[in-house]
Amino acid sequence: MAEALKERKDMDPAYQWDLSSLYTDDAAWETALQGLDECITKTAAFEGTLTTAEAIRAYFDASTELGGQLSDVFSYAFMRKSEDTRQEAAQSMYSRAYAKYVQAETAMSFAEPEILSLPEETLWAFTETEVLKPYHYQMVKLLRQKPHTLSAAEEKLLAGLGEVMAVPKNVADNLQDADLLFDAVKDSAGEEHELNSSNFILLETSQDRTLRENAFRSFYKSYQNHIHTFAAAYAGQVKADIAEAGMRHYESAQAMYAFGEGVPTTVCDHLIAAVHKWMPLMYRYVALRKKILGVSELHYYDLYAPLSAGVQRSYSYEEAQSMILDAIRPLGDDYRATVQRGFREHWIDVYPNRGKEGGAYSNSTYRSKPYILTNFTGTLDAVSTIAHEMGHSMHSYLSNHHQPQQNADYTIFVAEVASTVNENLLVEDLLSQSCDAQEKMALLNQYLEGFKGTVYRQTMFAEFEKRAHEMAARGEALHASSLSKLYRELIAQYFGPELVIDEEVQYEWARIPHFYSPFYVYKYATSYSAAVAISDALLHEGDAARKRYLAFLSLGGSMDPLDELQHAGVDFTSPAPVEAALRKFEEVLDAAEKLIAE
Repeated sequence: MAEALKERKDMDPAYQWDLSSLYTDDAAWETALQGLDECITKTAAFEGTLTTAEAIRAYFDASTELGGQLSDVFSYAFMRKSEDTRQEAAQSMYSRAYAKYVQAETAMSFAEPEILSLPEETLWAFTETEVLKPYHYQMVKLLRQKPHTLSAAEEKLLAGLGEVMAVPKNVADNLQDADLLFDAVKDSAGEEHELNSSNFILLETSQDRTLRENAFRSFYKSYQNHIHTFAAAYAGQVKADIAEAGMRHYESAQAMYAFGEGVPTTVCDHLIAAVHKWMPLMYRYVALRKKILGVSELHYYDLYAPLSAGVQRSYSYEEAQSMILDAIRPLGDDYRATVQRGFREHWIDVYPNRGKEGGAYSNSTYRSKPYILTNFTGTLDAVSTIAHEMGHSMHSYLSNHHQPQQNADYTIFVAEVASTVNENLLVEDLLSQSCDAQEKMALLNQYLEGFKGTVYRQTMFAEFEKRAHEMAARGEALHASSLSKLYRELIAQYFGPELVIDEEVQYEWARIPHFYSPFYVYKYATSYSAAVAISDALLHEGDAARKRYLAFLSLGGSMDPLDELQHAGVDFTSPAPVEAALRKFEEVLDAAEKLIAE
């Protein structure tokens, strides 16, 4: 029988993160939480005074300090909760931190409408003063929001609803991470395996088809059993999005979320159109999978199966570190040295334990180390996940070390570039060393899966949420049947005629947490497209590309994301980057098909 997950207390602390760059312990966190009240009161005291550049500067300084303290308090509680989502003490910390965040947002809600009540010409003059120079970009962004900013009373009311509007996500998260249980599953030899959110994809990559199918059916049976709750949660999220967009005078929820980053909705629309145009490539990949696996029918539980024969290699965490450090040599000695520090200084919480949040993420604050949560299982994909999250952490590290706090946070639109560059460098490095046909196929499979999972699937997710929001805006009901029907149709469209659509497929939407960060997922696909161009330049242009890329990573959130990407050599004013990325997908697919034919 497969080894069961351990309790957190039984895990080796050598492989757990060290949160002491935030707080030494929970008691120190409690003190910091209580200390926020004074900072909130101080910031709220600016109400009614924001009529001069000097007063606005003083307010920005105070709110930036408050934001830093809030970020520390919230991040620590969030990560403590991630360690074991069943622990009520950590859940309480997170809930109280979130409540404090909402309290602060409510207290500061007067500021934007108060500043924007001044004449527009006065505000533009303020942006050019020396006193507001450190906040020039913040002022420009604020002025853009003028048509969508409500009165002070309305903003305060809306800010106070923050916890209520977060309920759909919290319900879905708690149901998925803490309450959802899965039946154990058997492999072809009759051996029983524990099934959980952390090891589901690992089981789906098994060469044992019986195990893959049993895991697939057991996993989605649990989602089906709770599908009405998931549907109600997601419908609540969509309705909240639409309601806020209407209140703020946007034409749609999609427009609201795109506007906040200075990115036109046409970028997402161009992405969907380009992927539709190149859909035959995915159909070729699905057909290749069917041929290599030698199955008469290709099912959804076959989509993650390895394409190379033989036992798949397992990597230790120490091997993963060496592989990543070798792959990122094109990024220079300083970059590599910082990554080594991250491994040495416990930035990473490595292995799964009972109750630990599934998946992986990178989290940092301006004043702390970056932190990475992962659930390392030893697969090539698990190695790639660490490279991915370290890309996020290094982006944050360089931004924090080159920008003032108010300009350090990069937007979600560029957030996945650095992570995917690291992934691409890893697979390219391994391919360059490989002489074995099976190993090369495994690496090509990894590359192809990157395109499938990040360009095609994330675009499919984007189309799902776009159409779900459009359905709700038209007054159509969002319930388990309508959402599952929509998702099933998209699976058929994106994967083509060679894929058998199992009944369980239609429930997969319920397990996608990013749907509760609206109109986020398409940015994975655009970021991946940008990363393909950047990693190719790093490998072929050398020093010039490296300097250009590291400068991009150091920009933080100091300018609009499309302008930042222009600095990195990528232009998203047209579909060209997506088209170029899909041509790269075609090259990798050609190589895999050629390898099979030899």
